Amino acid sequence: MRYKLLAVVFLLIFIFSLAGPNVLAADERQPVLLIPIKGEINASQAALVRRVLTEASTQKAQAVLVEIDTFGGLVDPAVAIRDIIIDYPLPTICYIKNRAWSAGALIALAHKHIVIAPGGSLGAAEPIPATEKTIAALKAEFAATANKRGRDPRIAEAMVDKTLGLPGYAQPGQILALTDYQAQQVGYADLVAPDRETVLKHYGLANAPLIEYAPGWTERAAGWLSDPTVKSLLLSIIFLAVLTEIKTAGIGVAALLGLGAALLFFGSQWLTGFAGWLEILLFIGGLILLAMELYVPGFGLFGLTGIVAILASFFLTLGGGFLALNVLAGSLILAVIIFLLIVKRLPASKLWARLVLKESETTQAGFVSARDYSQFVGKTGTVISFLRPAGMIEIEGTQLDVLSEGRYVPPGTKVKVINVNGGRIVVRPINDEEER
Repeated sequence: MRYKLLAVVFLLIFIFSLAGPNVLAADERQPVLLIPIKGEINASQAALVRRVLTEASTQKAQAVLVEIDTFGGLVDPAVAIRDIIIDYPLPTICYIKNRAWSAGALIALAHKHIVIAPGGSLGAAEPIPATEKTIAALKAEFAATANKRGRDPRIAEAMVDKTLGLPGYAQPGQILALTDYQAQQVGYADLVAPDRETVLKHYGLANAPLIEYAPGWTERAAGWLSDPTVKSLLLSIIFLAVLTEIKTAGIGVAALLGLGAALLFFGSQWLTGFAGWLEILLFIGGLILLAMELYVPGFGLFGLTGIVAILASFFLTLGGGFLALNVLAGSLILAVIIFLLIVKRLPASKLWARLVLKESETTQAGFVSARDYSQFVGKTGTVISFLRPAGMIEIEGTQLDVLSEGRYVPPGTKVKVINVNGGRIVVRPINDEEER
């Protein structure tokens, strides 16, 4: 019995030794999801990665394979892809088919496992423009990503900051880019593999079903809508719709256009991972507050708070920072210019009436800037209140505020208007003989 037990133990040890330490999963029925990232890194690829990794749980996938061949691209989508991958619970494998440069290198470093094809390269991630601020920010992003995956962060920093260099691989002043064998030497690649099948076999996934994804129309649309120019145009439409609704309040055409632009703006950013529930709730809350201003006396508080909430939602969705402020400012200026061109053709709402003074006191309507008192020059009246030297007199049943010539005049004294200058009436006491 004891010999049988030992035989079973040795058999199990032999089986596990054949499996090797790189086996990621044992269930061959569970698929491996394949995501290709080719060409320039953009929001369309971020939307694709987000969709695939969201569907991975329903597919009961056991691993995700990302094949990269890119010279780089936009930093924001690359960071979004990095965040999605690095927080993903399933094992992820990056297969660099030819190159993963710049933004592609950041995506590659986010994976738990990296495999590189013969002749492939990894790195060359100096930002453009290479300002001190952008280099520091991207260097920190690379170092944190490498450290998260247990790789030497100094190597990742040298990919961004050429002043660092890496002994034996890049001199100070040269940006670091690792070849296939160099990446394996420094621990940035598990192995060099000629094809996808070799990669899957290395990790014990050779017999697992492979499901390959490609960008659909929703991902392509999200990528197009995430273009900075298109995002700015959508924001201008939203701003213009809000201004128009404040002016008209009830026509609805502007509201529908603004709502459509908002759905496109936030929908595309949701698909790419740039917008979350906070940004969407801020926008909806801002619209509700603007609507409340129409019906609830808030002395402008609801409207002002609503505008701030809407601007905050846009600012956060655009990623914050100076670039977001530039996009917001440009979009708002464009919306205001268009609004001023059409404002005279729009009817006014209650809210607009509260914000803008429409009435004017014109001479044609009988309004004058000051009453004309010149008719009282030379007339006499009686002092009603003590002139010290200002006080009141009465002339032919009309009470006037007047000034004496600098002396006190008691009530009941007869006075004569000697000068009128605008609303300033000057009087002088008169004696009985002058009165006669």
